[in-house]
Amino acid sequence: MKIEIVIDESCIEPRVTVRTREITPEVSELVKRCAESQAAYLIGYRDEKIELLPPDDVLRVYADQQKVFAQTDAGTFTLRLRLYEVEEKLSPERFVRISNSEIVNFQQVKNLDLSITGTICLYFHNGQKAFVSRRYMGKI
Repeated sequence: MKIEIVIDESCIEPRVTVRTREITPEVSELVKRCAESQAAYLIGYRDEKIELLPPDDVLRVYADQQKVFAQTDAGTFTLRLRLYEVEEKLSPERFVRISNSEIVNFQQVKNLDLSITGTICLYFHNGQKAFVSRRYMGKI
């Protein structure tokens, strides 16, 4: 396999292009590793400061009043992405959409409470909770 790096001043964000005759296990593994490293950090804004948020530290990402927020144990940060863009960046094995306006880190969930009315309440390790929309119950 040949690797080529091209420095381009007009490039806004890194771009990876794979040229191959066919999809081999080696190419599949390369694509998988690139996709995993894509979500290395979320960029959060708070008090006119920018902070790098490791996805493992994020409890939930939610939309409120046309803004997107990421909640961690360290506090709540504003994100400059739309919710679907955040969902694309995060690992689908760890993060689950529970409503039109919320994505949760399932590894931060302590337990689930199934009520008689058919709703699911997620309790996080830090004591906070979130409710699963009926539309998204199948994903849980």
